[in-house]
Amino acid sequence: MSFSTSDIFAAAAGLAIALGASSAAQAQSAPLSAQESDPAVMGWMQGFPPPVDKLITQPDANYFSFPKLRWSVCHLREFLPTEEISRGLGAPVPLDYPSPAEFADLRARIDALAFTPIDGTDQMTWQDSLYANYTDGMLILHRGKVVYERYFGCLEEDGKHAIMSMTKSITGLLGEILVAEGTLDDRALVRDIIPDIGDSAFATATVRQVMDMTTGVQYSEDYSDPNADIWVYSRAASPLPKPEGYDGPDGYWEYLQQVKPDGNHGDAFHYKTINSDMLGWIISRVTGKSVTDLASERLWRRMGAEQDAYQTVDGKGVPFAGGGVTAGLRDLGRLGLLMLNEGVSNGQRLFPAAVVDKIRTGGDPSKFAGFPTIPNGSYTSQWWVFHNDHGAFAARGVHGQTIYVDPTAEMVLVRLSSYPRAQNGFIDPTSLPAYQAVAEFLMTRE
Repeated sequence: MSFSTSDIFAAAAGLAIALGASSAAQAQSAPLSAQESDPAVMGWMQGFPPPVDKLITQPDANYFSFPKLRWSVCHLREFLPTEEISRGLGAPVPLDYPSPAEFADLRARIDALAFTPIDGTDQMTWQDSLYANYTDGMLILHRGKVVYERYFGCLEEDGKHAIMSMTKSITGLLGEILVAEGTLDDRALVRDIIPDIGDSAFATATVRQVMDMTTGVQYSEDYSDPNADIWVYSRAASPLPKPEGYDGPDGYWEYLQQVKPDGNHGDAFHYKTINSDMLGWIISRVTGKSVTDLASERLWRRMGAEQDAYQTVDGKGVPFAGGGVTAGLRDLGRLGLLMLNEGVSNGQRLFPAAVVDKIRTGGDPSKFAGFPTIPNGSYTSQWWVFHNDHGAFAARGVHGQTIYVDPTAEMVLVRLSSYPRAQNGFIDPTSLPAYQAVAEFLMTRE
């Protein structure tokens, strides 16, 4: 399975910017371990100035290749223009922690938990899985209280980390809020909301089909083909001036206007990032606000975030609704709690409970295929739904980012990571059973 385009950051003038392409290619041979590739160990960008062989710069095409990506995921705004998702000026809503002694005891007990990876025979401990998956940050909340928090690699307590396609779930959440509140009709055709979509294949899709990625649109992510749509999209999204003679689309939205059809709308789920950017345009058109401003207004400010987030933009200032957000670990935990508590944060309702109910219900599993590590899954409103015994659902990003919500265990788990290969299929076998093991352990606590 491929999550390639889902996690593209707009890059420079046709350079190789796909977050999966360069890193996956370099990781075919055995990569350095998590400990060996730690940015501090590697010495990236250390010194005044850093040695030439330790520089990571833009517009070099390899700043998101492994092992450089392990530094770059915490420093994206040094490479690309961004817009702020402001937390406002109010005090953050504090997270609840156990006593230091209880917190240390919980960490030790969770680190020692053992589980068997998918299709594996030998057991692995929770702590070993963190290194196996190149974890940069891990936060676990149970019944509203932080029970586990650790930082690795480039990420520190006050740092921020690229969340890749978890951005889609923020975009989808905003869309679902607008639907529940009656501002957005998910039965409407895209062309009825955005007439300037023209003859694009998106024109005849419904908003719901865009939200659930069941559109029939042409979009190739074959990195071996220099003429594949992924590269056209990358050049369009570049925030740098277009080269002389360039006559392609300029920006995300201009690209969306020329998308061709491929299959029928509504037939099947196809994970294609252009759906997320189409949804971002729809949201902006019906609200008159950018997705960054709306995320600030409806989420970051109201849930009491402790840090601003930021989101990459194209050359026209359009935020990358499919993968451009960078945020703090604890604020992503607050977002997860908001989903667990069905729209309530700090005793205040931020959006209707129907929003989370719709997402938890999931999409049509019969339209969901090609993801062997999620055999019973579905996708709706840009969220992944597992349909497991715990009713878990998640925001997921390539290289291993996730907000994993387990309603049965009353658990929210947030992981930020920089796995060498850009596919969750490589990470899930040692992640999903680990999450389940922690959930079962937490359910045994009083």
